[in-house]
Amino acid sequence: MPSFDTVCEPNMVEVRNAVDNTAKEVANRFDFKGTSAAIELADKEITLFGDADFQLGQVYDILVAKLAKRNVDVRFLDKSDVQKIGGDKVKQPVKVRTGIESDMAKKIQKLIKESKLKVQAQIQGDAVRVQGGKRDDLQSAMALIRKEITDVPLTFNNFRD
Repeated sequence: MPSFDTVCEPNMVEVRNAVDNTAKEVANRFDFKGTSAAIELADKEITLFGDADFQLGQVYDILVAKLAKRNVDVRFLDKSDVQKIGGDKVKQPVKVRTGIESDMAKKIQKLIKESKLKVQAQIQGDAVRVQGGKRDDLQSAMALIRKEITDVPLTFNNFRD
């Protein structure tokens, strides 16, 4: 039975490369000399450091540009609140989204069920598997999901015929 998986997974190699390039640019830029501006990647969380909120914004803008250059969707990033750390320094954690949350998975499943396409969707962990009788039905289900779900960067993999 033909099927595919709907997932939300960034290319972590490209994310790491973008963070490394951002760190190099922050270290070399004249307006960041003598400041505590920095960026770190630990597991699936990027941490921005700076002297003020404005500086965090600049580092974040550099990161977004580097991610865009490497074809990584910016919607994978989930910014948290700015936190004060010793002295005048601040930091901001930015989570890298992976996996489809349960409410989004239910929304995708409901969307497919209401579409009257001859396919079934089932939630499997942090992915949604869509199965159907024909390849054309699966392709129209992909098009429907791409059109309706715009707030999460979804990709389709594991296509089986």
